[in-house]
Amino acid sequence: MKELGKGANTAMAEGRVTFALRAEGEPVDLSALLVAADGKVRSDDDMVFYNQPSAESGAVRHLAADADGPERIEADPESLPADVDRVVLVGSCDPDDATSTFHKVRQVAIEVGQVGAEPVEFRPPELVDGERAVLLAELYRRGTIWKLRAIGQGYADGLAGLATDFGVRVEEPAEPEEPDEPVEPEERSADGRPEPVPAAPVPADPPPAPRTSLVKPPLGTISLDKGGQVSMGLDKGDRGLVVAASLEWDGGSERRRRMGADLDLYALFVPAAKALRGTDAPGTLVKSGHVPQGDPLLPPGSSGAGDTGRAADPAAKGSAKKEKQKKGKEQQADVVYYRRRGSLNNRPFIKLDGDSQVPGRESIRIVRPAEQGYVLLCAYSALSNGFGSFRSFGAKVVVSDGRGSTVTVPLFENTRTRYWVAIALVDFTAPDGAAIHHVEAYSARMTERRPVLHTDGTIEMNGGPVEFKRR
Repeated sequence: MKELGKGANTAMAEGRVTFALRAEGEPVDLSALLVAADGKVRSDDDMVFYNQPSAESGAVRHLAADADGPERIEADPESLPADVDRVVLVGSCDPDDATSTFHKVRQVAIEVGQVGAEPVEFRPPELVDGERAVLLAELYRRGTIWKLRAIGQGYADGLAGLATDFGVRVEEPAEPEEPDEPVEPEERSADGRPEPVPAAPVPADPPPAPRTSLVKPPLGTISLDKGGQVSMGLDKGDRGLVVAASLEWDGGSERRRRMGADLDLYALFVPAAKALRGTDAPGTLVKSGHVPQGDPLLPPGSSGAGDTGRAADPAAKGSAKKEKQKKGKEQQADVVYYRRRGSLNNRPFIKLDGDSQVPGRESIRIVRPAEQGYVLLCAYSALSNGFGSFRSFGAKVVVSDGRGSTVTVPLFENTRTRYWVAIALVDFTAPDGAAIHHVEAYSARMTERRPVLHTDGTIEMNGGPVEFKRR
């Protein structure tokens, strides 16, 4: 891969160009501006981002992160009109969080690809002075060819300030204006006294064009692909917010529905006070013997459930026997299911609404997202169900925030003689809300051991306690 330094440029081949943004730490959004020769956008329609994903009939498009890759901008330079001089690529921190800066972001890189050409990468210099947006690169005209220039210039005013400098009218909260008092013209009657007459109508000004809103919209209703993930924006300080997660199944066949088709929803959880930011991505499958290591999500001394989080140090944990006993107790305690339904008024602030022993739905509600770390949604198939796959029962998980975002996590594999499936991980440690990961990991054949959710968000199958459900 070819690497560009700040200020360097390179000629591009013909064809569509894909700009992929990669970063670690705080979330970073990718957007593009179509800029004329005067350095300004021609109109607000020239800003391409999450709220306005296309310009010039798809010549420039915004693509959200999905199973095919990270957040991307695609551009077809040959389809752009002559008055577009360049396409500017911008990375920006969450516009709804004024404390989010690039000081909390690591490994920022923009990767530029074309079919049949060597990919190009640019890593801007570290931004440590409170910058909330950065000009990453620009695709610009030079005669009949297009070239790419690496920029790396930071902006303290974030996406709103940067976009405004390029001529985009960004929506801001408006102060209510006091209405002017009408002045009535006067005429005088025959006896000299003033007599009011109707005021002449004043032509109304046309309503101003709406400004560009940077507020992120809800996700709407989406379904995850196998191995996919999506981020659900949440205000973690909102005490009125309720995240609902349901296991839904229809039985799959009339025979199974008559038998009962009894599936059970289990929510394994790690509270924020115990959660670690580990070296493995949350939702990673690990083997027996995995020791979680990483930085505590909450600083020492923070209020919260249980411990204040800790980095694993096997030498400081006592004997292997004591550690095994401690691990076993945690595996049995940090779970909500039909025998331990939880609470919304006390910790863990997760509650199972009921146990359905026929096809239908079992749901948990999660409140106080600031006190949550990781929640793993699993399904257990009772022995009485026989040997059918979870998919054949029509099983899926649905997660909703009640604010316009609903994510369905389906199953894709047909497996038999498996009693456990870890379906979805809800990662509340994500800076911008909750990241929902499609997991779909099954227990070993004929194994009754429950999955284990480690404090770093990793998942170990076949490592938990055995607990039979009998009717």
